[in-house]
Amino acid sequence: MPASTTLILIRHGETAWNRDKRIQGHLDIPLSEVGLAQAARLAYRFQQEQAAGADRIDVLYSSDLSRAAQTAAPLGDVCGLPVMQTGRLRERSYGAFEGLTADEIHAAYPEPYARWQSRDIHYAMPDGESLSAFYRRIVDGVEQLVERHAGARIACVAHGGVLDCLYRWAVGLPLDAPRTYPLLNASINGIEVDGENRRIGQWGDVAHLETDARDELNESAVADRVDPRVV
Repeated sequence: MPASTTLILIRHGETAWNRDKRIQGHLDIPLSEVGLAQAARLAYRFQQEQAAGADRIDVLYSSDLSRAAQTAAPLGDVCGLPVMQTGRLRERSYGAFEGLTADEIHAAYPEPYARWQSRDIHYAMPDGESLSAFYRRIVDGVEQLVERHAGARIACVAHGGVLDCLYRWAVGLPLDAPRTYPLLNASINGIEVDGENRRIGQWGDVAHLETDARDELNESAVADRVDPRVV
């Protein structure tokens, strides 16, 4: 029987749209200079830990959007691994909301905005993806990776929404429940998978960064409830 499988989940580094709190979704927004520096520091941390004898990553996956692929590239270099890109790890599609801030969405699409904010898990904004469909896409994709690489240490560089889905999957948190845990740019997050059993390991770890990482998806709620560096 294989040993438990470790998922090392990394949110992409910061983009200019993260700082502006502008919805990215499937739009292919590159890392900012801050994000590129975060990706370099992330890779350096893994390099130093592996040199000190820490367990190595066995396989490295990334969303096929450039902000994730750019974050994964230096990590692949220091680990000596190819970055395998997959659309299964893409952020949620926000359709007509993409490219807009929350205030702009509220002004342009008041009724869809209200449905979105209500966390109706079956509602899809115009031309977008429902929360329930997004969750199923992410969980199905990651379960396939766990089956393919049973007993391995699998690194996945993806997006805040992806990490949110996988945290809920690990602890059994409903999709419509409020979030009380961080989803930080360039953070390291872990889930141990042993058959049907799943356990959160480290979460929101940004000790490798020189400056605070952003959680623009829900800054006020998270700040009220958790230490952004550990949950």
